[in-house]
Amino acid sequence: MSDATREIEALIELMARLPGLGPRSARRAVLHLIKRRGQVMAPLAEAMAGVARNARECAVCGNIATSDICDICSDERRATGEICVVEDVADLWAMERGQSFRGRYHVLGGTLSALDAVGPDELGIPRLAARVAQEGTREVILALNATVDGQTTAHYIAEALEGTGVAVTSLAQGVPIGGELDYLDDGTISAALRARKRF
Repeated sequence: MSDATREIEALIELMARLPGLGPRSARRAVLHLIKRRGQVMAPLAEAMAGVARNARECAVCGNIATSDICDICSDERRATGEICVVEDVADLWAMERGQSFRGRYHVLGGTLSALDAVGPDELGIPRLAARVAQEGTREVILALNATVDGQTTAHYIAEALEGTGVAVTSLAQGVPIGGELDYLDDGTISAALRARKRF
């Protein structure tokens, strides 16, 4: 096997590790990139290098940004007194696509799981409670996935915020049991946000 072939095979193996891509899809994607080196591959490599260099977690909410504080947290117009709690950055991006929520977010980075040794500290739940107090939050919207772990985490957060005077609500109709926000259409997310209820 030549060095060039090894490089291509290495790229295929790396691409196959991406979610939604298996070995066959990765091979097709790499072939497409090679055929369109100038128009697609070179700009993609440059963009990936830039993101690898500059992307970081927002120090306030956990969103992915290219500065220490993301655009959402630094936008004073979004200081509405509402914090939407999501499991993952993909869920935050899904909420933003719907353009229905104009407050701020808190990204947990997962759900509570005794089996995986993921507790409240690993998810930044104490940091969320501190934010609620510091930012004068009136409402915390639990936009967690409708899975067993998601609902367990939601109940834990609701209990942790009990007695703070903050309204704790959750998304309502439109989010199916077992559904994940990243796979829902914008209209469904908007309807669920509008019909939220006290948790």
